[in-house]
Parts: sequence; structure tokens; C-alpha cells
Amino acid sequence: MRLVGLSGTGNRSMRRCGRRVGGDHVGPNPTDRGKNGVKHSVLVDAAGGPLAICVAGANRNDHLLLKATLDAIVVDRPAPSAEQPQHLCLDKGYDNTTGWQVTEEFGYVPHIRRIGEEKRDDQGHKTLPARRWVVERTFAWLSKCRALLVRYDKKAKNYLGLLCLASALLWFRRLPPLCLSR
Repeated sequence: MRLVGLSGTGNRSMRRCGRRVGGDHVGPNPTDRGKNGVKHSVLVDAAGGPLAICVAGANRNDHLLLKATLDAIVVDRPAPSAEQPQHLCLDKGYDNTTGWQVTEEFGYVPHIRRIGEEKRDDQGHKTLPARRWVVERTFAWLSKCRALLVRYDKKAKNYLGLLCLASALLWFRRLPPLCLSR
């Protein structure tokens, strides 16, 4: 099993009828003038299917949600072996002692780009990140659900339940069509 990555960039604001709404697991969004917001941390497989989702306030750093997200995996992992190690690709936000320790604690081979390091090809030219788009595509799929685009739920449990339902719907849509023979 090759896991592609984890991301926590899905900030969502919390509004209802033009006024701010309280609730649990919200915090001031640093990119949206301090409005209350929510951060999603999603772990996806190589094809972009969500395996784990964690919700926290928008002001939490990504590396602080790493352990909670890896604990939230809903499928049983096969045991990693020397022949088939399990890889975890993370972005530069996880390049700290917490990110490295948690990935090794869970038995993954970490692929974390160093801060200040650019990916270059053989000629020395900058190249685009190879796997980041898979996680961003999953965020785009989840944001197609209207109830998830803006958080209307006061309780984080209800919002997390909607995220899990949308993830299950994504997995269902990816299944091959059933062949009914008569």
C-alpha cells in the first residue's frame, strides 16, 4: 500500500446569515482576517481516496494534527515489511522533529521535503511537485459537497460525520459498476 500524502490546507469559514457562529474545533483563520474557521487534515492513498480525516481549528499547525490523522485511519493497514514498506509523502510543513518522529512511530517511510529545498531535475531546473496534486484533488472533490464548503454545523462531530459521509460517497463512486446478469 503506497500512501501519497497528508494535507491540512482545507480551511473553511464558519458563517450563518452574515454573522459569526461559534462551536467547537474552530479558531481564527490566519489567511482570512481572523474569521473563525476549520482546518481539515486528510490522508489519501495513491489514487486520491481519503483514508483518514481530522478536523481542528484553522489556527492549528499541520504537524500538530499528524498524529490524530494517522490515528483516524478507518481501514486496517497491512503490516509493513522490508519487501513492501509503506511510504508517506508530506509537504514542507511537516519538516520538524514532530513530523519525522510521528511518521516513523507509525511505521511509515517518510518522504518530507526539507524547508528551503527545491525539487530539481537532472539539468538543475525547478520541477513541479509530483504528488501534491493528489491531495488537492481530494479536497476539490470534498468541496463539491455544498454542506462542506462552508461549515454550518455548530458541533465538530456533526461536521466530521458529513466529511466521513462524503468520503464514503467518493469511495462508492470509484467502485466499478456492478454487472447484473439475468
